[in-house]
Amino acid sequence: MRSSNPVFSRRGFSRDTGYAGFNAAPQAGAPTANPYAGTNPYAQGDGNPYAQGGNPYAQDQQPVTQAPQYAPQSRPMTMDDVVMRTGLTLGTVIVGATVGWLFLTEKLGFALGAGLVAMVLGFVQSFKRKPSPPLILAYAALEGVFLGALSGHINDLPKLSGAPMQAVLGTMAVFVAMLVAYKTRIVRVNARFTRFVMIATMGFVLLSLVNMLFMVFGGGAGLGFRSGGLGIAFGLVGVVLGALFLALDFKQVEDGIAYGAPREESWLAAFGLTVTLVWIYTEMLRLISILRGD
Repeated sequence: MRSSNPVFSRRGFSRDTGYAGFNAAPQAGAPTANPYAGTNPYAQGDGNPYAQGGNPYAQDQQPVTQAPQYAPQSRPMTMDDVVMRTGLTLGTVIVGATVGWLFLTEKLGFALGAGLVAMVLGFVQSFKRKPSPPLILAYAALEGVFLGALSGHINDLPKLSGAPMQAVLGTMAVFVAMLVAYKTRIVRVNARFTRFVMIATMGFVLLSLVNMLFMVFGGGAGLGFRSGGLGIAFGLVGVVLGALFLALDFKQVEDGIAYGAPREESWLAAFGLTVTLVWIYTEMLRLISILRGD
């Protein structure tokens, strides 16, 4: 299952794309204990593009009597690769946010433009089969500018002073809680879990778009998803869905390392984690704004 939306895009196991398709049917003879083993391109076997004989990064197998031919190699990604690239991507978001907070708090129009460009870059990366580090870092920088300007503007409002810091702490708490839940297997990512999260998120995004259209063309608060009790409930749903997407991100990282994904795949993991954390932060900020009565 793959979506053009950067929030929905999760790479993985379908043969047609070479990335994640949690609904792909398992291969005949594949072990039943692992629902991903039969369809994972990183698993050993004929379906593994990274296995010997089918790995474009590995040396071709040669007879003993022949000297091996040179072929470019890429070592498998490690947890250190994921941590370093995620840190670099989130650090770029923070730098952009600092610029937006200091210089663009009163220029929300420019910041909104940066946010729209960031969204387009996110879509472009989601359509690409391979990660593009410059594209991912450009997305992170522009998204940071937008979030920094928006957060600075909200922080200047009397009722909402300190709300951005509360949203940051809340986002960190959600990340740690979901990581613990995933590592202790309280949350188990399987095909059913993934389908549920995808369907629920598409419904959430659709309702958000409809609400925005009502606000733009009908005026007022739209369908009421941005204020009052309904707004609080909608914000909580957004935070929960973001937390569930973190579990999908963790599963992507775990499987990529376990099945020997090439090193550059760590950029996709960093991109997915960044998009999800940005989503959780914006929902947390909106929820805090409603709870504090603005």
